[in-house]
Amino acid sequence: MAASRASAPGWHEALSQLCELYWPPLYSYARRHGYSVEEAQDLTQAFFARFLEKHDVQAADPQRGRFRSFLLTSFKHFVANEHDRERAKKRGGGQVPIALEVETAEARYAAEPPATLTPEALFERQWALGVIDRAMAVLRADLVKAGKEATFEHLKGLLIGEKEEGGYAEIARTLGTTEGAIKVTVHRLRRRFRDQLRVEIGATVSDDSEIDDEIRYLIAVLTG
Repeated sequence: MAASRASAPGWHEALSQLCELYWPPLYSYARRHGYSVEEAQDLTQAFFARFLEKHDVQAADPQRGRFRSFLLTSFKHFVANEHDRERAKKRGGGQVPIALEVETAEARYAAEPPATLTPEALFERQWALGVIDRAMAVLRADLVKAGKEATFEHLKGLLIGEKEEGGYAEIARTLGTTEGAIKVTVHRLRRRFRDQLRVEIGATVSDDSEIDDEIRYLIAVLTG
């Protein structure tokens, strides 16, 4: 909604956030459809250039579904159009509010299990991972500012359910503290992470009442 109002404060920032969040999922969708790295990059960048140039974001209606569904449908139409596809390389240099880092997007795509997800399911999974990455980045920045970067680096996996070799005791030994202190810190960080995740999700829905459903869907996408 913010990105659709060109004269509103924060308009450019909102566009940048949309591109940053949805560039890797759309790129992965194209790659899973069989396009090469260069083709997927050209198609995604060309799509965003046209999407912004024609102000297509204004057509997104919260009452008709999630923005990511609207965006994926628009992208499908774009890549299915032979004329657009032929113009992709020419349009790839269009004005997009952020640098689209193909190396990062390709690394995320390469980390996915090969051919076990449909392009649509991979798009949803990459969206979910992107939301988590954004929440994690905010949390990391807060801890770095507080001089606790090492604490974050050792505990970040535990915040999303990963198991640390050696458990809390090994982490405590590494950080020079007690196992009890680590347990308390993990509990607090998990709560802060959940709060930030709600903030990130809240920015993508039209009503706060949708946040819990969206978080449950995100978890289902990542665990299903």
